Order: sequence, then structure tokens, then C-alpha cells
Amino acid sequence: MTETPAKLLVVDDDPAIRNLIHRFLSKKDYLLESAGDGKTALSIFEDFQPDLVILDINLPDTTGYDLCLKMRAKTDVYVLMLTSLADESDKIKGFSQGADDWITKPFSLIELGFRVGAILNRRRSAPVKEPEQETLSYGGLVVDPERREISLNGESVSLTALEFNLLYFLARNIGKVWSRQALLQRVWEYDYVGDPRVVDVHIGQIRRKLGTSSSHARMIQTVRGVGYRFTPPED
Repeated sequence: MTETPAKLLVVDDDPAIRNLIHRFLSKKDYLLESAGDGKTALSIFEDFQPDLVILDINLPDTTGYDLCLKMRAKTDVYVLMLTSLADESDKIKGFSQGADDWITKPFSLIELGFRVGAILNRRRSAPVKEPEQETLSYGGLVVDPERREISLNGESVSLTALEFNLLYFLARNIGKVWSRQALLQRVWEYDYVGDPRVVDVHIGQIRRKLGTSSSHARMIQTVRGVGYRFTPPED
């Protein structure tokens, strides 16, 4: 049976860049739509339901950061930021809003195509069936994989889809140390070609949402020079 082509939405206020990306990726049998502003992008997003959005940061009526947040609140769509901003703080902000990857202008179409393919490989690959999907509870922190909900002392905690997956993966493997690269392979589930410090960004966001200095945030421990592990209270 023929696989349904992936659907991509390209959002950039520069028509030359939109057309360039559209022509290039159309040759790879993707279904594409494009938009030059946030309002149009959201309208197309609702109807088109893309698998991945290639998203510029600087738009005439909004920012890519805000648009990413709104889109990720609706679906688990993948987001590839495409921008002239190159500072690490800009990348961290993008990842904290739910972006999956980042490519800086000027860019190579070959690299863009590779990154798009690598991200979509997560969707195309058959998911690994976990042996159990039990609810985890540690010291007031409850992680429910069936409902994909987090609660802390009875209060709901809002995590992005990727943050939830990362926390649940660590919490299921108590005490085991995972390198950044191992987490990228096991949680991101594709060959991420960017900076592995993206893991640090998402860990930081999880800790912030759990209360940076709280005992719950400290369950996620940094193992210097290696990566991270989850260690709940002994009681």
C-alpha cells in the first residue's frame, strides 16, 4: 500500500524564499502549502493539518515563536525554525516554544531537505511499543502516559509533547544515566543533526515548570560530563 505523502506548511514573509522551498520540496513528493503571515498560516494550518511546519521567526503580523506555540497547542506538529537569527538565546527561545529543529539563513536546500526528512522519519518509523504504560508517581509528581498529563501535588502542569516524552522516559528509567545523544535517539526518535544541547534546553524547561529549586525539579539530576538521570526521593 502506498504511503500517504507528508504534508508541509512553509511560513515565510519573503515570497522568493517560499517559492524556492516550495519548488525544491515538491520534487520530493511532499504535499505543500505556504503562507506569508501568521493569520494566513493559522487558517491554512487548521484546514491542512500539516505534519511539519517550516517557520520563519520574523513575520509581518506576529513572530514565529508565538505561532509555534499556538500550533503546538493544537497538535503535535513538528516545527523547523528557519531564520536569520543565529544567537544561542534565539535558538533556546525557539526550542522552549516547542520547535524541533533550527536552520539559519542563508541555508542550503540540500541541508533543509535532509533535516525535513530526518524529522519526518519519526512519523514514518513504526513506533516502538513500550512494555508498559503505567502511571508513575513520585513524591507528589504524577505522570500519566495514557492521558499524557502531569500533575504536581494535585495541580496540573502543562508540558509540551516533547517535554512530556522526555520526562516520562527518564522517570521510567530510575537511576539510569542517559547521555544527550542517547536521549536524542530514544526520545526524539530520529537522527537529530543539530546541537545536542537542545536536550539541555528541554530539561531546563521541565525543571522550570516543576519549580526550579523544588525537590521535584531536583529529581532530574545532571551528571556532569555525561547527561541526565531521574532519581526520586527514597520515601
